[in-house]
Amino acid sequence: MTALAPTLQAFFTDRLMAQRRASPHTIAAYRDTLRLLLQFAQATRGAAPAAITIEQLDAPLVGAFLDHLERERGVAIATRNARLAAIHSLFRFAALRHPEHAAVIQRVLAIPAKRADRALVTFLTRPEIDALLAAPDLTTRSGRRDRAMLLLAIQTGLRVSELTGLRCDDVVLGAGAHVRCQGKGRKERATPLLPEIVAVLRDWLRERGGAPGEPLFPGPRGRPLTRDAVSRVVARHAATAAERCPSLAHKRVTPHALRHSAAMQLLHAGVDVSVIALWLGHESIRTTDIYQHADLRLKEEALARITSPRAPRGRYRPSDRLLAFLEAL
Repeated sequence: MTALAPTLQAFFTDRLMAQRRASPHTIAAYRDTLRLLLQFAQATRGAAPAAITIEQLDAPLVGAFLDHLERERGVAIATRNARLAAIHSLFRFAALRHPEHAAVIQRVLAIPAKRADRALVTFLTRPEIDALLAAPDLTTRSGRRDRAMLLLAIQTGLRVSELTGLRCDDVVLGAGAHVRCQGKGRKERATPLLPEIVAVLRDWLRERGGAPGEPLFPGPRGRPLTRDAVSRVVARHAATAAERCPSLAHKRVTPHALRHSAAMQLLHAGVDVSVIALWLGHESIRTTDIYQHADLRLKEEALARITSPRAPRGRYRPSDRLLAFLEAL
């Protein structure tokens, strides 16, 4: 067994779990990345994963691995960059334990992230939100659960992991009603609740009848809903709502789209971007700027305030045959 194996083990047990207290989602993502990297190195170098050395995981191999992810596995650029971030994290840890491999490690750390096109965020308009909330069948227990969950997600903007992690005692009703959650970086935050969602959650908690530490939105066996289960719930009700609101058929409605919708509602209400960043639990206010770019209505209002310049209309005509040729290219 080479020095890579104990370094990899210490990276997960000492760095991620003990020092950084990384979330299970982060640990799973790093695990999958490094497993794929070792499998690619095995196929490329012809050595068993336990026999692969740090020198063999050099910059050319890591670069080829990233190309393999894009071309053969068909991952998006954002996923490619996330895999590279996991590799960089491992090699920064290895640099402290193995300074003798500094040259190899620094070349890997010098691999840059790939720039990607930034698409506009998908969010729902008010009529689309109303259609989605009307989609669950309120004559069934699961339908009442789904409506409460959708309404809470749209009003609070919780991430899907925060939504599935809620317990019954995380909801505080009455005066100063709010919901508590633990977000990224183990940061706790409290989000206030509107009277409409307070009434729905009060009815659901009464029907739910669970202990304080039990999941707020359980599955059929009483366990917390998974991320995939929430995605299926949202997609199913979005398909039903599309019959009433056809514009939904042209949107990819996901749990994260509900989070974007909450942010856009706050933005349309005139809430400052810094407050929206606190509401959503963003680490930096720059993350929240995407909603200003996505809101066409704000841009139209800004355009309406601009006075049109009274410049004479005309058409450019080049004064030279060579300029005319270049203009025609």
